[in-house]
Amino acid sequence: MNGTLRSIVKPLRNNDLVWRYGFNILPSLGYSFGGDAGLSVTERSVLKNLNRDGVAITDVDALFNDTSEFDRLESQVGDLIQSRKEEMNQLRARANSVASVGEKTFNTELLESVLTVDPMDHFCRFALNSSFLNVANAYLRMYAKLRYYNVWYTFASSGEARESQLWHFDREDNYILKVFVYLRDVYDGAGPFTYAPQTHRKGAFWNRLPEAHFENNVRRSTDEQMHAVVPREKWIRATGKKGTIIFADTRGYHKGGEARTDDRLMFTCMFTSPTSDSKELLKYRETNSYETFNRKQRRAIRSR
Repeated sequence: MNGTLRSIVKPLRNNDLVWRYGFNILPSLGYSFGGDAGLSVTERSVLKNLNRDGVAITDVDALFNDTSEFDRLESQVGDLIQSRKEEMNQLRARANSVASVGEKTFNTELLESVLTVDPMDHFCRFALNSSFLNVANAYLRMYAKLRYYNVWYTFASSGEARESQLWHFDREDNYILKVFVYLRDVYDGAGPFTYAPQTHRKGAFWNRLPEAHFENNVRRSTDEQMHAVVPREKWIRATGKKGTIIFADTRGYHKGGEARTDDRLMFTCMFTSPTSDSKELLKYRETNSYETFNRKQRRAIRSR
């Protein structure tokens, strides 16, 4: 999209009704006809908290009837780390270095940055599990699109907070649902995900922007600046044991990864509307194997 067209389209997208019933009319209308039927008690609780605060926390035992898929995920990630042991040590050694703005040397993606969707790949299957899709679709009130999945390894570092360790909001869409699944215990020293509740579009603090500086056109705010808008006693600091699951609308203010004493390890995936401005971080093969996905999963990748 060229600059002139973008300048015209962006204000239209910011209008919620135009965004929903103009840009995303088909997935919105499709979902409105019974799309939220069959949510579990836990999924409805997550949805309630998401709508109210912009963030909701649960765990694998509460969300999944069968935790074997999580166990398999954990095992595969462990094998992946072991196979890259030497490389991980090299990455750890540069965790405090700052090469340029936008480079998060304290955090690495264990999978490729741009992934090819593979129905046989467990990471892909885990991102497309029915509970994640149920919550994503119900929160956006449309059939949402899977935009990203990966495994993040965050190294403990001692440098001044920077990049995503500072308060910020994501800009790809009006509503952006990210899911974070802790693969190790995450307590204060491991840089837990932290959220300023009700700073999402549905919240009372929407559009109350803290003072900020800019990095590559991204607003970054310190704790003190965020406190002036949302008192720190209201912040939701998502510490938790392995298996903790966080759903967050990252269009609201959040930060994370300020690990100081322990490394952090988690799986993450992201859902947006089908017409989001998100980067294309998933690729697709010309194959019929996508037919092995169920109908709900195919809807989440339908714009391939």
